[in-house]
Amino acid sequence: MNQHRRSFIVRSFLFSMMGGSLIACKPSTSNTSIVPVEIDPRTTCDLDGMLLADYPGPKAQVFYVGNPTPRFFCDTVELLNTLLSPEQVQAVAAAFVQDMGKADWDQPRGNWIPVNTAYYVLGSKRHGSMGPTIASFSLEADAQKFIAQWNGKLMRYADIKPEMVDLSGGALHDTKM
Repeated sequence: MNQHRRSFIVRSFLFSMMGGSLIACKPSTSNTSIVPVEIDPRTTCDLDGMLLADYPGPKAQVFYVGNPTPRFFCDTVELLNTLLSPEQVQAVAAAFVQDMGKADWDQPRGNWIPVNTAYYVLGSKRHGSMGPTIASFSLEADAQKFIAQWNGKLMRYADIKPEMVDLSGGALHDTKM
């Protein structure tokens, strides 16, 4: 996919996150009222069917334009991969991650924040449902405290690149197979 198309998709996502819609390029006032939905014991991950309540680490959810029901992710890496994927063409109405400065790592509930306002910590020693994860925080101070304990690198949403959230795992890079 060329850089122009990727740039359009990223701009489209950011526009929709600010309350706009790509449908006929008209602003939508309904997007400002989207409220995150809390997970329950039956909530499953949209990508792999895992029960979110059974695993540690930050969770995520996305609302696509025209769909009032969110799609859930058992890990922030999965959401970020989906949003930054060149194949992502659905207009996003809202996306949320959990504030791990407030949520319990082992059983995170609530504390949802917009994906594009969060501070992210990549490369920490703390694992989520899928192993290494990206911790999300509403406050930079909480992210820095997490880094002091678990290591990692502080980033903002705009700085995260698709290759940083690759879901292919280590199998593609294992030369011993």
